[in-house]
Amino acid sequence: MNDFIRSKLRHYRKNFTLSEISGSLGDVGTLVPLMVSLSLTGQISLTSTLIFGGLWNIVTGLKFGIPMCVQPMKTIGAIALASKLTMGEIMGAGIFVSSVVLFLGITRTIHLVNKYTPSAVVRGIQMGTGLTLMTKAGTDLLFKIETPWGGPGWKWHDNYEWAIAWFCVVFLLYHQRRIPTAMIIFVTGLAFAIVVLYTSATATPAPTPGFYYPGLVVPTPNEFVHGMLSAGLGQLPLTTLNSVIALVALVRELFPENKTTTTSVATCVGLMNLTGCFFGSMPFCHGSGGLAGQYRFGARSEVSIIFLGICKMLTGFIFGGSFLGLLQYFPKSFLGVMLFFSGLELAMAARNFAQPTDSQATRNRNFLIVLVSGGMLMTFKNDGVGFVAGMVAYACLWWDARRRGVEFDRDGPANSGDCGEPNSDANLVAGPSSSVMPDQQVLPQHRNYGACKNREIFS
Repeated sequence: MNDFIRSKLRHYRKNFTLSEISGSLGDVGTLVPLMVSLSLTGQISLTSTLIFGGLWNIVTGLKFGIPMCVQPMKTIGAIALASKLTMGEIMGAGIFVSSVVLFLGITRTIHLVNKYTPSAVVRGIQMGTGLTLMTKAGTDLLFKIETPWGGPGWKWHDNYEWAIAWFCVVFLLYHQRRIPTAMIIFVTGLAFAIVVLYTSATATPAPTPGFYYPGLVVPTPNEFVHGMLSAGLGQLPLTTLNSVIALVALVRELFPENKTTTTSVATCVGLMNLTGCFFGSMPFCHGSGGLAGQYRFGARSEVSIIFLGICKMLTGFIFGGSFLGLLQYFPKSFLGVMLFFSGLELAMAARNFAQPTDSQATRNRNFLIVLVSGGMLMTFKNDGVGFVAGMVAYACLWWDARRRGVEFDRDGPANSGDCGEPNSDANLVAGPSSSVMPDQQVLPQHRNYGACKNREIFS
């Protein structure tokens, strides 16, 4: 036991780097805007959100051994803001979704969904979700910047000039993982927010140190039913497909030696909210977009997410809801750039829609299904619609091939587990289209695996 603890401590010390800290901030572009908006209206408890979000950052980091993100359930958040749901109704929606996902995980039913879902449909969901995040970076953040191009009322700390500058910086340092780009952007934005808070003429209260703790929130039966029908049902397919199935597919690409399964992720998502949602915490889930963003900005181990979790919990206990006064001044131009690149990294995963051994006809078919799934997801802003559309297209193409007597290569699941030993380093690709940066050492856990049954190649 002592040897195990010492080896873990050595592992944590070795990976406690600026790159990991930067990667831990890769998903704040998704978290901060929604968390601030719901906290300002009193629809969630910021104290509980920080404490339970941080707690599950730590738990999932220790459990999965990778930078597994903890991000808000976006559909519930969006509907809650639009429909002005009460805190009890939001908690009811989160409890409903988590209960269903937990049941799918415990009974291993989620494994059947993954087993019979073609990888092209999963890639389409990843592409559609990634492009949706990129679009949201504009519509929800960048386009809401006041007086963006100068003139009366121009804000020195939040404008299009900063967005363009950070956009160029991220691309100029795209392959320099050792430079903590996300940390530089976040720390600069936080410094700007502090300056604006203490120089602003408005009477916004500054963060006040103290001891804050969560309060119990139990939704009434009416709140539970209304929250379930209004927001929970719309969130369920997003959580099942993007936060479980598409996420595990991405884990298989980025960390091929990791043994994370759909069952364990579904169970974790369920337990996450069956604790936090009884204390007013924002409903949380995992997500392929968050993992992609954290990986993009340098996270390669669980150390990044454990560090983030500790910071969240300390902020929640020490500053609690008073920290909202600072967060609401965080520049939208900074958050928009970070969210855009999180979506970009996720959408790029769709390029692995075919295996090297596939025929051209199979590649064409898979690409068609990717476009159908992703396009319908973006059109209806619903993962469930994208999933059903992709499955229907796949079934129709299979039936048409059978009717014409044409061979139809079955497309397996995108995350079917181990399938042999890695090929030699000659098969590794480390170019602009690879997750392995050209300037970094190719580590065993990030190697691309050779062609094998039901395995997508990240190259």
